[in-house]
Amino acid sequence: MIQITTGKAIPEDGSIILLATTDSDFASVGLSEEEIHYVKTLMKTQSSHIAFNKCGRWLFIQSLDPSNNISAEKEKMRRNAAKLHPCIMQQKIRSLALVDMAGNAALACAFAEGMALSGYQFLKYTRKKAEEQSLLSELIIVGTVEQTEINRLNYVLEAVYKARDLVNEPANMMTPVQFAAEIEAMGKEAGFEVQVFDKAAIEKMKMGGILAVNRGSTESPTFSVLEWKPAAAKNKRPVVLAGKGVTFDSGGHNLKTGDHMNDMKCDMAGGAAVAATIYAIAKSQLPVYVTGLIPSTDNRLSPDACSPGDIITMYDGTTVEVTNTDAEGRLILADALAYAKKYDPELLVDMATLTGSAQRALGDQGIAAMSNAPREITDRLKSCGESVHERLVEFPLWEEYAEYLKSDIADLKNEGGKFAGMITAGKFLEHFTAYPYIHLDIAGIAFTEEIHSYRGKGGTGAGVKLLFEFLKNY
Repeated sequence: MIQITTGKAIPEDGSIILLATTDSDFASVGLSEEEIHYVKTLMKTQSSHIAFNKCGRWLFIQSLDPSNNISAEKEKMRRNAAKLHPCIMQQKIRSLALVDMAGNAALACAFAEGMALSGYQFLKYTRKKAEEQSLLSELIIVGTVEQTEINRLNYVLEAVYKARDLVNEPANMMTPVQFAAEIEAMGKEAGFEVQVFDKAAIEKMKMGGILAVNRGSTESPTFSVLEWKPAAAKNKRPVVLAGKGVTFDSGGHNLKTGDHMNDMKCDMAGGAAVAATIYAIAKSQLPVYVTGLIPSTDNRLSPDACSPGDIITMYDGTTVEVTNTDAEGRLILADALAYAKKYDPELLVDMATLTGSAQRALGDQGIAAMSNAPREITDRLKSCGESVHERLVEFPLWEEYAEYLKSDIADLKNEGGKFAGMITAGKFLEHFTAYPYIHLDIAGIAFTEEIHSYRGKGGTGAGVKLLFEFLKNY
């Protein structure tokens, strides 16, 4: 991963990127009058980067417009960095100085973030040589950015990389047991506690949702409990993060059709985001008490698999008629949400690749959100989403949607019919809560089938930046 550092002076040699406006003092960085005229002329006519070789040293100029909406300009910087990244690779540049000529630390950090995330590659199972990977290993920000902010940025970027790695692992490697082992390793590295419940413990706790989804599998389920509880925590009751951890989803008896199954290794992206977020929080030593709950299994089809029409009993005693075995994520999350009551949380936020409805509604541009939390908290989370460009679109949890989930033979059905699918999924989950609750459906943004700017291809690590930003300011 590209390491971001700070520097007080512009290096005398080596390549540099200037984040500048047309009013910037280009003479102070060694440009001649002719070069300054050339640069300013191009800055007025194009928004993409300007590049030229000055005596064997590459100079890149990226124009800024700080008068724009700050969230929009930060995203523009991330995307512009992604556009520049191939050029950096082509020139085999190993170290870059990023000079903040406008004195805007937020934009400098956003550009650095975009450059770092663009360098991600998942080559674990290929025979590509190291020189084919991104050669850029160091990005030095020269300007007004505080070292504390740089440290946090590096921890968040490292966490996004970890989430992407977890999602990109194939299902035959990333089993529920291995997923739990990876979470334990992250806890040991960052300093947070991890307790993993195995199948016997899950059976003893009578977590019927996890066990029902797991019935068709040869792999054992796990339930991981993560805890970051610093002595100086500002909250006595925890914020709980819950993440769906389905390591592969065939759909069960309601088998997925066509190519809808191809990328279902990504169905544990919510769990990966929760684990990675707590990793970044612990690394950053944030004074906030956070608990993570990650139920994990795969959803396979076998003669023993849960069938449509089955009735199961959940952890809290609720009976559920399974009308669709491909609506499995809510079953395992429901057990986790009911389990969370023991913590009496100030707030619970769950994150899951839960419904095709959310993806159809928002494509790959946003997160479907539902909330019964106080308006101030929900609005704060939405504001954080704008800042890191993991935007939330809020859908209602009106009581009328509970009617869609009524069963003739059980307390609930696990699917609410063909309309408002992302909402009825959230409404189903809300039944198992007794605390302020926000549900985030990341089905559209957790995985990309082609390169998508700095989000790359494959697992995106969606949700990590959002949750970290929210809890950093909690």
